[in-house]
Amino acid sequence: MARLSAELEQFFFAEERNAKVTLGDILTLAGERTFGFLFVLLALPSALPIPAPGYSIPFGVVLFVLAGQLVLGRQRPWLPKGWQAKGFDLIRLRQVVKAGLPWLRRIEVLSRPRLSYVCTTPTGRIVIGTAIALMAISMMIPIPGTNTLPAMGIFITGFGLLDDDGFISLTGLVVCVMGATLSGLIIFGGYEGAKFLLEKALPFFSAPR
Repeated sequence: MARLSAELEQFFFAEERNAKVTLGDILTLAGERTFGFLFVLLALPSALPIPAPGYSIPFGVVLFVLAGQLVLGRQRPWLPKGWQAKGFDLIRLRQVVKAGLPWLRRIEVLSRPRLSYVCTTPTGRIVIGTAIALMAISMMIPIPGTNTLPAMGIFITGFGLLDDDGFISLTGLVVCVMGATLSGLIIFGGYEGAKFLLEKALPFFSAPR
């Protein structure tokens, strides 16, 4: 089977495409690669250090649903027909894929089957699916800083699933823990900041006029 980077380059740049790429197109492209492929591709726009507005929430929702299916033991992903018809701008996706291809090629050099039980056993897939589901939730939170690191965790963990490379998936899970920690700190800081401002503002509004 061809490398993921080669398949993406062929799909997005070598072949003629419609102005919109649908989730159904991405499912077809995934073929036998299934979950790992979809985790990598759907996390890519948010994992890159470039602005990709409009992708975190819809892709986060799809990633959450797919992660739930992985936890439940499905061997092949399923998405509703209505979701599969959802289209995304080809030009914007080409920009994202072009920026992500160098990173993909670097990981592909390192990737090989090892510690495969992490990716293939029910327990391993439950742990991976749970981590990805939590990171997908973080991706959907509309707060700066809660998207990139969680998406990177999904990206790396999913890449390990592609070649049953448990070492890469474990590395991705470490990044997921880091992402969860960062998101938690950001949310907690935002809550404490809002609470502080509210406490300062209440006396002003409740003071007699």
